[in-house]
Parts: sequence; structure tokens; C-alpha cells
Amino acid sequence: MMERLLQRGASSRRCCTCSALRAWLPVLSWSPHYTLKCLQMDVLAGVTVGLTTVPQALAYAEVAGLPVQYGLYSAFMGGFIYTLLGTSKDVTLGPTAIMSLLCSSVVGGQPHRAVLLSLLCGLIQAAMALLRLGFLLDFISFPVIKGFTCAAAVTIGFGQFKNLLGLQGVRQQFFLEVYDTFYKIPEARTGDVVLGLLCLALLIMLMFMKTRLGSDDDAPAVSRAARKLVWAVATMRNALVVVAACLVAFSWDAYGHHVFTITGKTSQGLPPFRPPPTSDTTANGTVVSFGEIVEGFGGGLAVIPFMGLLESIAIAKAFASQNDYRIDANQELLAIGVTNIMGSFVSAYPVTGSFGRTAVNSQTGVCTPAGGIVTSVIVLLSLAFLMPAFYYIPKACLAAVIICAVAPMVDYRVVLQMWRIRKPDLLPFGVTFLMSFWQVQYGILGGVAVSGALLLHSAARPQIKVSDRGVLLMELSSGLSFPATEYLSHVIHTQALQASPPRSVVLDCHHVSVIDYTVISELRDLLRQFKRRQVQLVFTGLQPPVLEVLLTADLQGFRYSHSVEAALQLESENLLDDTD
Repeated sequence: MMERLLQRGASSRRCCTCSALRAWLPVLSWSPHYTLKCLQMDVLAGVTVGLTTVPQALAYAEVAGLPVQYGLYSAFMGGFIYTLLGTSKDVTLGPTAIMSLLCSSVVGGQPHRAVLLSLLCGLIQAAMALLRLGFLLDFISFPVIKGFTCAAAVTIGFGQFKNLLGLQGVRQQFFLEVYDTFYKIPEARTGDVVLGLLCLALLIMLMFMKTRLGSDDDAPAVSRAARKLVWAVATMRNALVVVAACLVAFSWDAYGHHVFTITGKTSQGLPPFRPPPTSDTTANGTVVSFGEIVEGFGGGLAVIPFMGLLESIAIAKAFASQNDYRIDANQELLAIGVTNIMGSFVSAYPVTGSFGRTAVNSQTGVCTPAGGIVTSVIVLLSLAFLMPAFYYIPKACLAAVIICAVAPMVDYRVVLQMWRIRKPDLLPFGVTFLMSFWQVQYGILGGVAVSGALLLHSAARPQIKVSDRGVLLMELSSGLSFPATEYLSHVIHTQALQASPPRSVVLDCHHVSVIDYTVISELRDLLRQFKRRQVQLVFTGLQPPVLEVLLTADLQGFRYSHSVEAALQLESENLLDDTD
């Protein structure tokens, strides 16, 4: 008997261990059921996303102010890590426009600091996952997110006009950038302008074709095979446009006509695997210590990890809902954190989930996160063999790719929706939007502060509906916590105690689920004021936990009833008792 019990206990422990291991390594849950069909679909999706990732990574490195190879350094680690730790089959991790902009604003185009920033962001994100702090993301409201993304799109998009026009010497700060761009328009290079506009027009046309193809399913004139071909060409439009522009630039350069501003020499080969630098050296030889670097990051060290988590989890939830599966938010935090930590060992800057590439991944029919491995292999092959070809990529072409990528982020309709639904939400939206043009991280922090102030205001000023039914009936429309005690006391004093003659009050508390010591203290004082004026304060609709607290507090003169009607009747008959 004892042996059977010991065997059962050992079996139970093994089950618990396996379950915990599958929770930490989701790959163990789906890999036993992996089929040849899944492999085919994952390879197809991985190749398609890979051909989208390479040109975008090069372009986003420009946004971050880093050499273009750093975009590719940042694009391959996520595929391997997310396959092991991710819970969404669709999400792809890598450089994004928003993270690149944030990185640029914090590190100022210094590669060593960008790599160290990736390590620190990863450590913060992984720590949040292990401590189950994902709920903190709930305090960043939707208006703040939309205000930031709209401002980021404008900042990133306008910032590429200097490359589209072939301008040099344009300053980085947004308002100075606007001034310099318009001031230097006469210096625009004809070759860059023509090539940039052509690339822009071609990308918009292919994007429009894909949109029409997706919405016009019953078009009889287009065969199924042709539709698939058009969809494939439109999906890989970034890669096709970059390759075409690269060939054009190479042709002109071969004949000695340097009419385009090209990317220039890039580091060839795979990045070395080494720990990120913990110090830096300036151009004049001054050594900057780890502490000084971290101090220089400032608020960006808080904003970037949060925005990375927020962006990726929002994408994962959206596609999980669309494709009918669930994700584990804390596990997603861990996957992003470990990706950024390991990425820092291969010279990557901070990454997160990409909405555009995730959409391509989902539409191509990916079955598991293993599609990311194929994407990562394509990026590694590009680093190993194609870096010399990247020398001829025109900057005007990369600018067109970025402008088309960020343009859909400017969503003017959300302003109209907030105006119709709840006008105060426009305040954090506007603060975030405007302050982000000054400093991106200040825009987010300012928006969160305004959202928090609105949240605290609603907690401190709950709506109190007052009606006269012989006695005053006051109905609290929301919870009652310590910020609201002064306001409740003010309403009761002005409406009942200071009236001539003083009025009795029935306080409907059916919305109140918790109560704290500050509220108890204020209620004790109110009951004393009512007794002094020989009128009554009656509580009704108390939930059991709240009633228990009030009875435990031993409030002198405390009266309650289980229903509003009974409380009104008892008060009108002056037959109040401890219970009804």
C-alpha cells in the first residue's frame, strides 16, 4: 500500500513538473503535435515574412540613427527565442518604427549605447514577467497609446523627407528638423527626389492592390492563381522595390554618375557573440562609465521597456482574438525580455512585436511560432552574403519604405470617436501627441500623468444622485474610497445638515464593494453630526463585506436596511432599527 502511495506521489510530482515546464516553455506543448503540413505552412510564412523583414530592418536602423546593419542584427534573435517562449503563433519580434524612434531619442545614434539599452530593457521586462507585473501596463490608457503612435508616425514620416530629398546637415530635434527641411529644399538632389517619389508611388500602388484584392473576393475576372501571385508581389513589395532601386543605383554608379545618396559601406558578416559594452568612449577619448550611461538614458529606461511590452502584447491579443486562441501575457513579457537580453549579445537594439509583419505572418497561414526560425535564417543569410549589395541601396528608397510603413499609424478617426464617446479622453491624447514632438518619452509620461489625474478625479468626485422622497435619497454611482470622503461629506452637509430644517438621508451604497479606514472615520463624524441635529443617516444596499466592516467599526448611531424602499418607509414612520 505504501509503495503504491509513493508511486502515485512521484507520478503526481512528475505531472506538476511537466506542467510547469510546459508553462515556461510553450514549445513543449505544440511540438509533439507538429506535422508535415505545419512545416510547409511555417516555411512559406517564414520566407514571406523574411523578405519583408530585411528591407524594413535596414530602414528602421536609419530611424534609430544607427548603421543599417544594426537593423539586421536586431531582426534575427527574436525568431529563435520566441519559438521557445512565445504563446502566439502569429507574432514576430524585431525592429519597429516606434521602438527605433524611442531608441534614437535616448541613445542619439550611438551603437554601443543602443546595445546596452537592449540589455537593460530586457532585464526590466524579464523581471516584470517573473514578478507578474504585467498589470502595470493597464495604467497606460488607449488615448495615450493613440496619441503617441500618431505623433510617432508624424515624427518618423517627416524625418524621412530629408532622405527623400537628398538633404544633408538636417538637425534631429523635430521642430529644428522641420525648419531645416523647408529651409534646404532648394538643395534637394534631383536623382533622390525622382527615385524616392517613384518608389513611394510604386509602394502605394502595390499596397492599394493588396487591399482591393482582400476586399474584392468575388471578382470573376481574376483567376485564383493570378490572385495569389498579385498577393505575393504586393506582400513582398518592400523587398522588390529595394532590389529594383538598388539595381538602378548600381547601374548609374557603374557609369560614373553618382546621382543618388546611397547607404554606403556596411560591416559584412555575422555579428560577433559577445557581452554588451558597459562603458563607452567619446570621440575625444573620454571614457563614459556605466553609471553615467544609465543616467543619460533618463526616463527612456522606463518608457522603452513599457512601450515594447505594450505594443507586443496588444498585437498578440488582437491576433489571438482574430484566430481564436489565447495567450499568456506574462509569458509574452518573458519572451520579449529574453529576446532583448540575448539580442544585446549580438549587437541588437531593443525590439518588440511588429504589427505589419505579424499581419503578413497570419495571412500567409503560419501554424506555429516556428515560422520565426525561417525568418531569422533569411536575415542571417542576408548578413552573411548580401551586405556588399546593401552598399548601393538608395536612402531615398528606404525613406519611401518607412513613410509607407508608418502612414497607417496616423488614425484621425480615433479623435472623432473620442469626441463622440467621452470628450475628456481627448485631453491625455492631446497632451501625449503634442509633448511627443518635444521629447517622445516626455509625451508618454505626460499622457500617463494626465490619464492618472482624470482617474483620480473620478475616484475623488463620484457622481451622487440626489432625490427627494420625503427624506433625501443619495445614490452613489461608483465605489467609495478615501479620496471621495471629503466630497461625500460636502454634499451631505450642503444638501441635508445645513438645510433648514435639517433633513434625514438614506445613503444607497449598492455600488460600494470596499471601504477603508478614512471612510469609516468620516462616517463616524457624519453620524455624530446627524445625531446632534436629531435627524438620521440610514445606509442601504450594503454588500456583505462592507456591512461586516461597518459593524466591526462599532459606529455609534449606525442604522441600515437591506433595501431602499424599506429604508424610506422606516424613516417616514420613524421606526428605524438596526435591521429590517
